[in-house]
Amino acid sequence: MGKTKPFAQDTSRAPISQRKQAFDDSAQQDREIMVKVVIDDESVEVHRGTTILEAARLVNIKIPTLCQHDDLCLAGVCRVCVVEVEGQRTLQASCSYPVFSPVKVKTYSPRVRRARRNIIQLLLRNHYGECYSCAKNNNCELQSLAKEYKVVTYKFGHIEVPRYEKDLSSYALERDMDKCVLCRRCVRTCIDLQEVGVLEAAYRGADTKIVTYQDKPLQDVICINCGQCINRCPTGALKSKDPSEVVWEAIDDSAKHVIIQTAPSPRAAIGEEFGLPPGTSVTKKMNTALKRLGFDKVFDTNFTADLTIMEESTELLLRLKKALVDKDKSVALPQITSCSPGWVKYIEYFYPEKLGHVSTCKSPQQMFGAVVKTWYAKRENIDPKSIVSVSLMPCSAKKFECERPEMNDSGFKDVDYALTTRELAGMIKECGIDLPNLPDSGFDDPLGIGSGAGLVFGTSGGVMEAAIRTAYELITGEEVPFKNLQVTPVRGMEGIRRAEIPIKKTVKQWKFLEGVTLKVMMGHGTANAKKIMDMLCRGQLNEYHFIEIMACPGGCLGGGGQPIPTSPEIRAARARAIYAEDEGLPYRKSHENPIIKQIYKEFLTEGPCGHLSHKLLHTSYTPRGRWIGKKKGGRGK
Repeated sequence: MGKTKPFAQDTSRAPISQRKQAFDDSAQQDREIMVKVVIDDESVEVHRGTTILEAARLVNIKIPTLCQHDDLCLAGVCRVCVVEVEGQRTLQASCSYPVFSPVKVKTYSPRVRRARRNIIQLLLRNHYGECYSCAKNNNCELQSLAKEYKVVTYKFGHIEVPRYEKDLSSYALERDMDKCVLCRRCVRTCIDLQEVGVLEAAYRGADTKIVTYQDKPLQDVICINCGQCINRCPTGALKSKDPSEVVWEAIDDSAKHVIIQTAPSPRAAIGEEFGLPPGTSVTKKMNTALKRLGFDKVFDTNFTADLTIMEESTELLLRLKKALVDKDKSVALPQITSCSPGWVKYIEYFYPEKLGHVSTCKSPQQMFGAVVKTWYAKRENIDPKSIVSVSLMPCSAKKFECERPEMNDSGFKDVDYALTTRELAGMIKECGIDLPNLPDSGFDDPLGIGSGAGLVFGTSGGVMEAAIRTAYELITGEEVPFKNLQVTPVRGMEGIRRAEIPIKKTVKQWKFLEGVTLKVMMGHGTANAKKIMDMLCRGQLNEYHFIEIMACPGGCLGGGGQPIPTSPEIRAARARAIYAEDEGLPYRKSHENPIIKQIYKEFLTEGPCGHLSHKLLHTSYTPRGRWIGKKKGGRGK
């Protein structure tokens, strides 16, 4: 036998971290080596370890996929992407075949075409349901593959009757396992992308199916309603719970006053449902569409995003004063944002002992509902009982949030229904309205003015940027020192970002902050939230003051109700649209919004974090947990 290499000897008893570093270093060295690949007579040089699928995309050769998704780890379970590799006896899955030496590949040989067609027919064998009544009709990847490969008969038979009962238990999501093709995208999304772990593949062979813990309904497991599984499901096995019909009934009822608030992210994404490229902002055309649908008033959620900043910034400053001046050791710092209902539910489930760090502010959606059925109703002399409050949101978790039993501080259910971007697009199409070619129109008074700070809420880091624009000015009396108010240190799509904002001088009220460096952190996606919370539990974030966490990758613009498909590039394009629109607005800071000034003058007269503000715009928390529902989800069940 030959001698063991010194490298292997040196690391065999090394700590795991050292062995992992050695492996990473070795892999990086491999990546620096270039390998020649010939795909259908097209030559390309790629880094060693690149998959055949990745190599094919470099030379614009299309290989069909189903289980593969750019946001997810490799699975190689569907086999739709099989190719013929010279020297290999069997066909290989191109998504999971790494290239380590020169290789020749055929992507559409007769053998490959027959195999793909058989695979698609086998997938259809277990897929029950009519396409025309499916929510994913014309946007179903299995349907598209069947059309592309001219699958017009069921070669291996077809399920004639449903095998599973639909799971309609959740306020936010519906599951129809008869439409599942076992691609495991939902499993990888829930376990790897979000690190929640609600879904898993159970049993083996023909008995395999995707299940929750002990196959319980969604309402009885730790689902946070983020909807990321919906965004990556290639068929109609997962969908959001659509309230369109009851919204239509309200619109058609002349006794009802139906208003809709529109969140920042949908306006940068809904155009994709009508063929526009990602990153096309259609705010004013969307307003016109909403008015044509019959909504009595079209308002801007950016208004209550600004209201959130006023309340949340004041709450942070008050916490800092208690901690630094009053030496109150019970104050929980850093303060963490509470805008994302998926994130709030995540911390309720996994870190309930840290709920004291979460801001008591409601989300902009819920603040809006409370204001509409109090201040707006009184101002317009409308009976709040007749108001139907609808929200347009990028998020499926908003559906759960507006159903929480504690969200009724107006004396009524604050928000009646939450529509996703996709669901509103369906309502617009139902009326035959061509959104891209509509004329522009503005928001309605009095809740139609929002600042650019409220608008950037829609992207990761946006809540932090909005808060800094206001808090810095409140503390120092000066505008935040960034060109054109672009707080670039908090922007970006890295999973976790940190930033420091030095405060050199202050106004008299906040003198105790003079010389302090404001330390902030941003994270998006609950897998990154877990990393942040673990650091918090280990005491590694004691020097930080404020943390923004959003449940969805990219923030709200990657929400579970946004147009499908989604990818890092699509989310980045939507973010650019939001930032561009921000720079064109007349008001760029929340505290400059004239309606914000007006509501504090006329209604919330004690100012931010006053008695009435706390009643309508905040929630309370206890040592056992905050925002705990008494039924259907929530730990207080």
